[in-house]
Amino acid sequence: MHLTEIINDQITKLNLCESCAKRKGSDVEQHFGIADLLSALSDVETPAQPGGGIPSPSKNKCQSCGLTYEDFKKIGRLGCSECYTTFKPSLLPLLKRIHGSNQHTGKSPTPTALRELKSNNKLHEELDAAKQELLKAVKKEEFEEAAALRDKIKFIEKKIKDADK
Repeated sequence: MHLTEIINDQITKLNLCESCAKRKGSDVEQHFGIADLLSALSDVETPAQPGGGIPSPSKNKCQSCGLTYEDFKKIGRLGCSECYTTFKPSLLPLLKRIHGSNQHTGKSPTPTALRELKSNNKLHEELDAAKQELLKAVKKEEFEEAAALRDKIKFIEKKIKDADK
């Protein structure tokens, strides 16, 4: 989790791993005002209802946990999974404003990363084959062949280790 706060030209950066972010959750929220941010972002115009009116999320209440949209704006968290359905008309514009889209598109590896992955997979396959050959050579007591295969295995393992760096 990467958070940056700028107040009066004073920059405060906070970089936390997932477990530290969970432990510091309330401290982070108090310092960086996550609920305030969500509240400000959620004040975007909400879409019109079929009857012509604008939905009033503050009057909606989650049937499962009892959370209201106003509560969500104050605390910055939904109460349960049903809240997503209850507050959907108001959450969609909020998600779009925060993320640029309300549809998750995921990530795709770069062509370079794909080539490296394929190369690494080939090395692992080659290593497994060499280990199998080594076992057969030892079983047949072909020790010169086994020594050559041992050296080949060490070489492949070094290539894999170097590729992982």
